[in-house]
Amino acid sequence: MTKSHKKQQTNFKTLPKTPTGINGLDEITDGGLPTGRPTLICGEAGCGKTLMSLEFIVRGVTLFNEPGVFMAFEEKTDELAMNVASLGFDLYKLQEEKKVKLDHVHIDRSEIEETGEYDLEGLFIRLGHAIDSIGAKRVVLDTLENLFSGLNNQTILRAELRRLFTFLKNKGVTAIITGEKGDGGALTRQGLEEYVSDCVILLDHRVINQISTRRLRVVKYRGSQHGTNEYPFLIDEDGISVLPVTSLGLEKAVSSKRVSSGIPALDDMLGGQGFFKGSSILVSGTAGTGKTSIGAYFAAETCKQKKKCLYFAFEESPNQIIRNMRSINIDLQPYVNNGLLRFHASRPTLYGLEMHLVAIYKLIKQFKPDTVILDPITNLITVGSVSEVKSMLVRLIDFLQNEQITVMFTALSLNTVVNEQTDEGVSSLVDTWMLVRDIEHNGERNRGLYIMKSRGMKHSNQVREFIITDKGLDLVDVYLGPEGVLTGSARQAQQLKEKTGVALRDFAVSRKDKEIMRKRIMLEAKISNLQAEFESVEEELNRIYYEDELKQQIMDKNRDEITKMRRGVKEESPIKKKK
Repeated sequence: MTKSHKKQQTNFKTLPKTPTGINGLDEITDGGLPTGRPTLICGEAGCGKTLMSLEFIVRGVTLFNEPGVFMAFEEKTDELAMNVASLGFDLYKLQEEKKVKLDHVHIDRSEIEETGEYDLEGLFIRLGHAIDSIGAKRVVLDTLENLFSGLNNQTILRAELRRLFTFLKNKGVTAIITGEKGDGGALTRQGLEEYVSDCVILLDHRVINQISTRRLRVVKYRGSQHGTNEYPFLIDEDGISVLPVTSLGLEKAVSSKRVSSGIPALDDMLGGQGFFKGSSILVSGTAGTGKTSIGAYFAAETCKQKKKCLYFAFEESPNQIIRNMRSINIDLQPYVNNGLLRFHASRPTLYGLEMHLVAIYKLIKQFKPDTVILDPITNLITVGSVSEVKSMLVRLIDFLQNEQITVMFTALSLNTVVNEQTDEGVSSLVDTWMLVRDIEHNGERNRGLYIMKSRGMKHSNQVREFIITDKGLDLVDVYLGPEGVLTGSARQAQQLKEKTGVALRDFAVSRKDKEIMRKRIMLEAKISNLQAEFESVEEELNRIYYEDELKQQIMDKNRDEITKMRRGVKEESPIKKKK
């Protein structure tokens, strides 16, 4: 499409729309209901027609300052006011403020038969007065069948129907007309309303396997694009919430930021930084392998970073989870108290799958968390088939990724054999899949954790022993013993054995060193003794030699003196001592 074409297109006058203020409905209708035109809401009894049309009036006043008229042909005004008081709608107050006009019109079939004539002229006068009295911009007629219940002539009925729709258009009000669903798949009983309405919304209330689900579908919308799928909707204390999430495109923004899992050793396995922000994580494993503990650690780490976490529990109550996590050194209660952590616990059978999705969507929109945890998704299978659960989770993942919310699912593996798919079939959809499995060896059961996949990051391919103690969670490096990978007590025994061997070796080395030292001292003592003995012998030999030499000198001197005496020569000098 060229730029000039786009510019030309934006210059066209598009259909003006009136926002309803009902959660999700304006997204589906691309802005609301057609302004100044009638819209038909049809469906069987109990599907929420009256409530939706009444919320349209109340939201118009409270959100958009548009007064409205609600004309009921079945329920009285007091009954209507009382019925919606539980939703926080104070119709009496709005009437006193002249922002809402409630009018009950009773039509008696016997009176019609007596007169023999029937037209809506009186109704037009009454309705026109009500609109003009408060300057209404919105009008609801509930329900159309009661208005024509006493009329059997199809020709007159069709003519009056057309007059009614024309009257509403001429008044310029955005109108909702409710109608009961007809027989044989027809949208209405008269089979005409859907043709003269500019917008038709069909409500449906199904009960499958004793679980009810309300759905909404925009059947037609003249002059506007709109969602064409069936959308589940929820009626609770806040009114009606419609889930617009269906087939979102795959053009979502992604983040390169990382978030910690709360377990340093697990972060190391994920490239040292943890998960990608806005990614989806699946933790699967058999019962008792610590899936909930991993989820609780992730929740606690999110709250430590002063960010919000929304925890959906389908198996345990919040108090159970908080109590159990204290046994592994996590106290979640402070995070609940300061509003960073919110639990939503319910049995899966409380709603149908679609209603769960609506409830999750609504809570996420209200709480605006950074992290969402669903524990476990396996229980959802009790209210739907595997394909339905997968479809629901795909839509949830799409929605969360669009909102850049990191989500962690836990899933119970129903068998111990490692498959390429989880039992819910969502493992191919998530960004990171961690598997916790039992390792039975040496008469005991231990846990092993490994990462099956983690898109966009370098991750460990090793099996780590997953340890849960009263000090918390930890992952132990792979320990290779003489007989392969060892876990649990076998690993501890092998480590103790090796530690003992090191101690014994150190002791032996120390003993040998002492022996060498003793021998050194002994040898040195011997050498010292031999040295002393040698010196003694040497001294003795020197003494003998000196004495012999001295004797020889004395003998020589004496011989010389004797010789001189015989010759008559006196002694001239003493004998010199020879050194």
